[in-house]
Amino acid sequence: MAGSSGYLYVVRLVPTAITAAKTLIQVVGGAAPFDVVKATVSQVTKSTSEMLRIQLLRKTAVATVTAFTPLLTNPADPTSLAIGGTSATGVNATAEGTNGDVLEDEVWNILNGTWSYLPIPEGRKRAAQAGNLALVLITAPAASMTIGAMIEIIEYR
Repeated sequence: MAGSSGYLYVVRLVPTAITAAKTLIQVVGGAAPFDVVKATVSQVTKSTSEMLRIQLLRKTAVATVTAFTPLLTNPADPTSLAIGGTSATGVNATAEGTNGDVLEDEVWNILNGTWSYLPIPEGRKRAAQAGNLALVLITAPAASMTIGAMIEIIEYR
């Protein structure tokens, strides 16, 4: 257990060609609430400045995603309750759900390196038991670009 507060897990979108505004990562909780402790978005193909809007939000209807089972940061910890599935935890949406409450809304200049969300503990965004949080690229890139993203969560049991 990480301290006495919870277990840490990572959900990662490996660098992927992105051409549209879409959900990059979505985490759907199981029988425990979770906080986002870190999130990043980066790109590796463009050398021209471009501003893209990124949001961390709740979905009122989840997206259809490629399933991704959260990775353990400590192999001695139990498997995450936020299991992977096409309408659960996953990456690179193929069909969007419905965006709900926007918790973070920022603009990223793709040439400035990695966009990072690293809140102080009191500023962490929480999903209730069986709730969800998603990292969404709101602005479509001008042309295809290779984007990678990551969300690290702490799950409370």
